[in-house]
Amino acid sequence: MDTRKLLSLIKRGEGPKLDYKVKLELWTESGKKELAKDISAIANSKGGRGYLIVGIEDKSKEAIGVKEEETFKEEQVQQIITSRCEPPIPIEVEFLKFHEKNIGVITIYDGNQKPYQIKENGAFYIRRGSTTDIIRKQELLTLFEENLDLSIETFPAMKSSIEFLNMELIDKYFRNKGIYINDDNKSFLLESSGIIYREKESGKEKCTYGGLLVFSDNNSLVIPYNMIRIINDVNKGYKEVTIIQGNLLDMILNSERVVNEILETEYPVEAILEAIKNAVLYREYSEVNRIIEVVISRKSIIIESPGGRIEKNIKGNNENYMKRNMWIYEKLITLDDRNIFLKNGKGFSRMQNAFKGRGKIKLINSRVENSFKVILPGI
Repeated sequence: MDTRKLLSLIKRGEGPKLDYKVKLELWTESGKKELAKDISAIANSKGGRGYLIVGIEDKSKEAIGVKEEETFKEEQVQQIITSRCEPPIPIEVEFLKFHEKNIGVITIYDGNQKPYQIKENGAFYIRRGSTTDIIRKQELLTLFEENLDLSIETFPAMKSSIEFLNMELIDKYFRNKGIYINDDNKSFLLESSGIIYREKESGKEKCTYGGLLVFSDNNSLVIPYNMIRIINDVNKGYKEVTIIQGNLLDMILNSERVVNEILETEYPVEAILEAIKNAVLYREYSEVNRIIEVVISRKSIIIESPGGRIEKNIKGNNENYMKRNMWIYEKLITLDDRNIFLKNGKGFSRMQNAFKGRGKIKLINSRVENSFKVILPGI
């Protein structure tokens, strides 16, 4: 790092991947605990590599500097992190001259072993804006899912029954793959494909979350947050709020019907449907108590879904974007007779093209709210 990069970081202010400290008290137990907590929180937060800058006052941005007797080495910091965090977090320590002061910079690299845990108390921390907080249950599940190939789709829904499944949909899925299901192979095919889960001790068959989402018309009994809420603020002849639930493919098709019924004007409805389709495909289903919401007003049309858009990693690749909900994606494209997902992957470009000469669309990726919004021009 050079002083130009340091200056650009200082101008940004504190955030999920950037924290300031006037000094590190590494000679005290509390100081070591605080360092491990802060570095693990930055490492667990989204957004690539992070930085802990020492010797800067966080509010005034004044360069206080690190005193000679308070100088720390990389080996010292690494030893603290390795002994207190699991798995170890990759870091680098540098000192730079800034306004004639020694400024310490700890770079926290974006490793692929998230989530990082504090050994002493077993806690997981994350940054929310400029503060450090304990990771919530659904956030922890998302981190495991993204980095350890743990998929919520194949988690068993213990309050479910295989009676919830629409066997016509399941027959269609296997038939489209050239497999014919019967009483002899039914249990084997459902279990091996991750649609159901068999308890080891009792042998009882339960649906998985993915099985319910894709193949159940009544999944709201177990997954009530699987919902699209459409708010109508433009057509007084149509009801103000429409709730859409059911299997994911029907939800997309029913959303198309409702949007067309609300919008009687010549509006590029295909852009709204593209945003809804992407929301269904890529929302974080581990975010319980949150739903997909579509707000149709004269000022704008907003489609908001739980879970931020997966961002690019250090190499510039969209990390894990297509991996999110890949189990669901494979099932939906197999069931899709209308080729709704045939051109999937360039959805944002198609939305932009639909509004050429009519206005711009906005994409808002909120790390604090862990949500993704598509804002289209109004009616």
